[in-house]
Amino acid sequence: MKRFAHTPLLPKVLGCLSSGGLDSCKLRKEFRLLGMHKDGDVIIGGLYEVHLITVFPELSFMIEPEQPWCYELYMDGFKTALAMAFTIDEINRNPNLLPNITLGYHIYDNCIKLGVALRAAMALISGTEKSISNLNCSGSPPMLGVVGDPTTTHSIAMSSVLDLFHMPMVSYFATCSCLSNKQRYPFFFRTIPSDAFQVRAMMQILKHFGWTWVGLIVSNDDYGLNAAQSFHQDISGYGGCVAFYEILPREKDMDEIRRIIHVIQTSTSNVIVVYSNEADLMPLMDEVLHLNVTRQWIASEAWSLSPVFLTSRLLPVLRGTLGIAVRRGEIEGLKEFLLSLRPDDDPSNGMVRTFWEDMFKCRFNHAQAETETGGTVCTGDEDLTSNQEYGDVSELRGSYNVYKAVYALAHALHELLSCVPGSGPFGGHSCASLHNLQPWQLLYYLHRVNFTTSYGDQVSFDENGDALAIYDIVSWTGLPDGSVKGREVGVVDESQPAGKVLRLDEDKILWNFENNKPPHSVCSEPCPPGTRKATKKGLPVCCFDCIPCADGEINFIECLKCPLDFWSNPEKTHCVPKEVEFLSYEDPLGISLSTASLLGACACAGVLVVFAHHRHTPVVRANNSELSFLILMSLKLCFLCALLFIGQPRLWTCQLRHAVFGISFVLCVSSILVKTVVVVAVFKASKPEGQGLMKWFGAPQQRGSVLILTAFQVVICAVWLSTASPAPHKNTNFQSSKIVFECAVGSMAGFATLLGYIGLLAAVSFLLAFLARNLPDTFNEAKFITFSMLIFCAVWIAFIPAYVSSPGKYADAVEIFAILASSFGLLISIFAPKCYIILLHPERNTKKALMGRTPAKK
Repeated sequence: MKRFAHTPLLPKVLGCLSSGGLDSCKLRKEFRLLGMHKDGDVIIGGLYEVHLITVFPELSFMIEPEQPWCYELYMDGFKTALAMAFTIDEINRNPNLLPNITLGYHIYDNCIKLGVALRAAMALISGTEKSISNLNCSGSPPMLGVVGDPTTTHSIAMSSVLDLFHMPMVSYFATCSCLSNKQRYPFFFRTIPSDAFQVRAMMQILKHFGWTWVGLIVSNDDYGLNAAQSFHQDISGYGGCVAFYEILPREKDMDEIRRIIHVIQTSTSNVIVVYSNEADLMPLMDEVLHLNVTRQWIASEAWSLSPVFLTSRLLPVLRGTLGIAVRRGEIEGLKEFLLSLRPDDDPSNGMVRTFWEDMFKCRFNHAQAETETGGTVCTGDEDLTSNQEYGDVSELRGSYNVYKAVYALAHALHELLSCVPGSGPFGGHSCASLHNLQPWQLLYYLHRVNFTTSYGDQVSFDENGDALAIYDIVSWTGLPDGSVKGREVGVVDESQPAGKVLRLDEDKILWNFENNKPPHSVCSEPCPPGTRKATKKGLPVCCFDCIPCADGEINFIECLKCPLDFWSNPEKTHCVPKEVEFLSYEDPLGISLSTASLLGACACAGVLVVFAHHRHTPVVRANNSELSFLILMSLKLCFLCALLFIGQPRLWTCQLRHAVFGISFVLCVSSILVKTVVVVAVFKASKPEGQGLMKWFGAPQQRGSVLILTAFQVVICAVWLSTASPAPHKNTNFQSSKIVFECAVGSMAGFATLLGYIGLLAAVSFLLAFLARNLPDTFNEAKFITFSMLIFCAVWIAFIPAYVSSPGKYADAVEIFAILASSFGLLISIFAPKCYIILLHPERNTKKALMGRTPAKK
């Protein structure tokens, strides 16, 4: 293990302290920090992870503590720091950007420790001069801003310090969404998207593959905990759930690691999302390899391309891992710059010397070379091309973000210096001056930075200081030479329109599962059509049972009722128009009833023809043949009015059906009533005490009585139709799956009055006929009328409960049946005996036979 003791360079205090007089001030203490420096008119600071391990001395509080020291060179971190140096050199060579201004840099190693990072931040603020001669502590070039720190926790702490001095900080790798809070971190910017964007990118991948049941593992730091908070909020937005949530221990606690492994093995989730740094995740992955736990891993940008995991040793369990990676870019000329690097004797550039010694296993100090490297002395002319890793610029991600961060500060400074006096953004429309430049003045221009890199990427910041959200998606695959590579398979770009945010080439992904297919990770299978989800008690919403939708409902996430005129299809997937039910002429029942109606009408017509042909015979002329013809005509109307109850209801049919039915039956029953009265009157007139009675029951009086009785029904119908007319009505109460198209009566009182009046006339006729049933046969037609009225009353009494209890079209069928049954009853009971005599026994159709006069028996 090699230890480096670096030359003391930088101050410990943040400002100048008087040395005793009022004309000078000097630094009280210096830090031991490793860095690279270049002078310029304006300085940009930088903080990078150049060494991985830091050793802090023990604190006895009895003597002054020693300075911490670092070891274990981190090649990628060093190359990232060199990318900043290259970018500043490139800007200085650009005649169109900051002409006549030379940028310099102060770059320091944070050793991945917050204590070292804070020391470096204080050093950047204080400057490098050990003493200042004037009272304004001026003389050093102004510090424009700081590029770094790469870690979230460091950035949070350093922002709190830098904000005190209003110094902008542009991080190239700190992703915590908490840093987007401009109330707490007003001077923080970054060229890497925040974790809020990264979580949304994760959601795009999970949604694309239909993974709704995922495990979540995070590191126990600001990065992991804030990412977990955002993840929990966003995953429910697309219907996903967290199967388990575990936090990695900060130290290598194997009992906790084994417990997490047990949770992974017992969970039904096949997909695990991990937000963690390499150090905290490594113990878990070692145990995963040991137990051969195969899952689909989704890596955050912090470890998706980490060389610590991209090894053949871990390939059996990590093959096919999908990762969110920082956008890769290309920086023209960087490789040549890296290979042209040479160390010098300037103590402020100790970082390069340290790298050189580590790269070539040599020492610049002869005494150290003898004791530490076997006498190998560094010359500074060693060949850098001998190390492929150092010269590889194919995966520029962190370095590309540094490149954009430095250019953002340069463009902001360029706009600041291009300000026209009198139109500036500061007080009194003034502009900033290079001779008295304050870091806070750059903030206005940083928010308005908007440029495009040579690689074609647009760089700008939103109101929170966040960069445009764009990520590469990588998939881990083994190469023939045994190495492992994260291959780019897609892009997540939130600047694209909806539906094109995710671009993924699945053919490039090599899965670590059977048949090279993506895994299936759901808690419950999607419900089949026609069913709904019912969440299982005590489990997340992704775990559910499927319950069939009720009739009249369809499945659309939840079971939804169909609109009023629609019903669900048998599969419960679509709403279809409800079947409209009414008594139609195509319906077998409608055909039967209409046939019976026409037969009845024809029968009436036939009897009418017979009676007309034999109108002069005694049977026809008995008891006023005119009433018989009137009864036959009204019965014919009764039969035909039944046809109005068949077919699709319309306004005119609804209005006519009951009116025609009511008037026809009143005309018929009133004629029968008058005929009954005439029978009784004739019998009374045959007796001496009733000889003058017939003058009140002549033909005119009979016609008048029928007309008056019928007129009452006409009035009832007129009032009913004018006040609450029957109308077509779609009734869904009888059967939810059907629409019963019927005629609503409008006014039940009107309908009851109509039927009640018919019933009253029928009852009176029946009563009179019943009383006259035993009259002598000579004049007796009352028996037939009694029987006909008995049938009529029985039918309509039975009609009422049957009508009320019949659903849909069967209510109309019951009413038609009652009409036809009562009409046939009247027709047969009254006219069948007469037709029998007329057609079959004409010898009895004589006045003598009708009077029944036969010789008296002795």
